[in-house]
Amino acid sequence: MKNTGKLRFGLCCIFSNEPIKFRQVTAKTLLRYPRVEQLSRLSDICLHNVNSLKKSLKFVAENGIGAFRILSPLFPRFTHPQVGYQLEDLPDAAIIQQVFEEIRRFRNIHDIRLSFHPDQFNVLASNRDEVIQNTTRELTYHDMLADLVDAEVINIHVGGVYGDKESALSRLQENITRLPNALRSRLTLENDDVSYTPVDLLPVCDKLKIPMVYDVHHHRCFPDGMTEEEVTERTISLWQSLGREPYFHISSPKYGWQGNSSKPHSDYIDPADFPLCWKEKNATIDVEAKTKELAILQLQKDLGLSKA
Repeated sequence: MKNTGKLRFGLCCIFSNEPIKFRQVTAKTLLRYPRVEQLSRLSDICLHNVNSLKKSLKFVAENGIGAFRILSPLFPRFTHPQVGYQLEDLPDAAIIQQVFEEIRRFRNIHDIRLSFHPDQFNVLASNRDEVIQNTTRELTYHDMLADLVDAEVINIHVGGVYGDKESALSRLQENITRLPNALRSRLTLENDDVSYTPVDLLPVCDKLKIPMVYDVHHHRCFPDGMTEEEVTERTISLWQSLGREPYFHISSPKYGWQGNSSKPHSDYIDPADFPLCWKEKNATIDVEAKTKELAILQLQKDLGLSKA
């Protein structure tokens, strides 16, 4: 199964075995302290996290991994109504900015693709104004981080159908058009395993000139009549029409395809689950597996892409 294309695999957020950690803090904990102490603690955590991000990129570069998904709470509680803050509020703001500059240079030198995948509560198709407002605020935060690290992709799901899929898709399109151009230029939509298939999303993506991230596991769980080859080619065509490299997601079912549920992700990727039509493509593939970097290193070996 030796690959002759230019596939790059993406590591998602955290590590299984490497001693690289990201720190978090709850709003409840922060509210125990006066504002000066809150900002001091937050500054310490944010500085730790950006240094961990720098270490993460060093690891992926050394191991032939071409992309990294940055965890959303890189700056914990940034948009919280009571303890939220701006970068310039932090005592270590200047040092943090310097580390971001180092990250951007390293990313550029090593051609590492960076992305975000905001939590599922970010829903632009919601029929509740407060959800749209909160989602817009969260996406704006991600866009700010994307500027700081030179990230290209902010990937979201559509969410629920709210009893009427067509109306939900209409709201999605309307709310996307209201976003700032810089944010829209990074936004991508992903098919899911419950509500929205490639058949649903590809026309929306074509209309809005927004790429689709094709999750083949989701498509296998929630088929729509299109073949994997058809969706792959439509996805690639859309990305390439925008002058960008296609993005896919791969995972294997924890309990196998014949188990009670094929949705939970496995520790590793079964090579048999890797679409043959992806083998010789120029594309980024985020590996969504529980063992994180170990799963990528094993998949590289299975596909004949290992540096060893």
